[in-house]
Amino acid sequence: MDYTRIGKLLISRFILGANPISGFSHQSTAMDAQMRDHFSNPRAVDLLLEAQALGVNAWVARADDHILSILSDFRAAGGQINWLAQSAPELGSPLLSAERAARAGAAGCHIHGGVMDFLLAQNRLGEVDEIIRQIRSLGLLAGIAGHNPRIFVWARENLDVDYCMCSYYNPTPREEHPGHIHGAEERFLEDDRQAMTSVIAGLPWPVIHYKILAAGRNDPRAAFQYAARHMRPYDCVCVGIYNRENPAMLRSDIALFTEALSSVPVAQSKPFQTEL
Repeated sequence: MDYTRIGKLLISRFILGANPISGFSHQSTAMDAQMRDHFSNPRAVDLLLEAQALGVNAWVARADDHILSILSDFRAAGGQINWLAQSAPELGSPLLSAERAARAGAAGCHIHGGVMDFLLAQNRLGEVDEIIRQIRSLGLLAGIAGHNPRIFVWARENLDVDYCMCSYYNPTPREEHPGHIHGAEERFLEDDRQAMTSVIAGLPWPVIHYKILAAGRNDPRAAFQYAARHMRPYDCVCVGIYNRENPAMLRSDIALFTEALSSVPVAQSKPFQTEL
């Protein structure tokens, strides 16, 4: 497994995502329900334990009660992972999510991508700097997520963060509502992917590339190869796993990512490597 650093933390370059565990399929309401039904707490814990055994030491997941319950069970089973908490829009201010995350032992917290999109649309990005300061005051790494490349162009000139989560796609407008709306029509456009990776190249912070698979729409091998070509040595990918039909999906995705990194220049692909 390859690793990089975010702040003082050594982080696996393959990070486990939690959208399937939380029932965010970005496909249909029926698939949302299937994911929620599949991922009982024991199954979610099993996935986290498998990830840990394969060298994955970081998880991006919401700071909500469902995730806190899974984390509690995972830790009771002996699990350890660097939780990068995503603020939950329904809780209100991102600071409320950050406070919950800090109490629950998170390593970092970032402002939800839909919230950042919403603040951009409402011309309220000026509020973000103080939120980042407050997240850091809790002893957490502080970051932002987003689906619109303009957020990160602005951030480059106006923020000091520890990491960014950059979505390859901008599926739904967030002008009126920051949260995800289950069942809303979503678009996954190649132009969006190219625009975001172009902006990533000029960012001064570690970037976690997410939605690289377009919520299951992209061929996995091709998706990991594209990501590997556009990652800097200190970047990571975040991938959610829905293993109901393919119990080996996590192991397979890690293998595809490792293969993809091996196809790019060594200076780009391997800042750290640890044998477990």
